[in-house]
Amino acid sequence: MRGMGNMQGMMKQMQKMQKQMAEAQEKLGDERLEGTAGGGMVKVIVSGDKKVVDVVVDPSVIDPEDAEMLQDLIIVATNDAMEKADELTNSTMGQFTKGLNLPGMF
Repeated sequence: MRGMGNMQGMMKQMQKMQKQMAEAQEKLGDERLEGTAGGGMVKVIVSGDKKVVDVVVDPSVIDPEDAEMLQDLIIVATNDAMEKADELTNSTMGQFTKGLNLPGMF
C-alpha cells in the first residue's frame, strides 16, 4: 500500500496549492490598475479582478456637441486598464500552472 501514502501527499499538496490560489485571487481584488486615454484626460481604475472602481474625466474633454469622442475615450481607457488587469492576473496566477499545459488556464 505504498501508493496510498504518495496519494495522501499529493492531496495535501493540492490543498495547499488551492489555498495559495485563493489567497492570490483575493489579493488581486485589492490591486488597482489605471488605464488612460486622451493623454490622461480620461482615467479608468479597475481592480485586479476586473471590476471598474472609478472613472475620472477631465472637464475640458466634456463637449456636449461631441459625446461620441468622450465615449470613445472611456472605452479606450477601460480597455487599457483591463489589459493591465489581465497581465497582472497572468503573472500572479500563472505561477500555479507553470509546467502544466492546461488550455484556458491563466
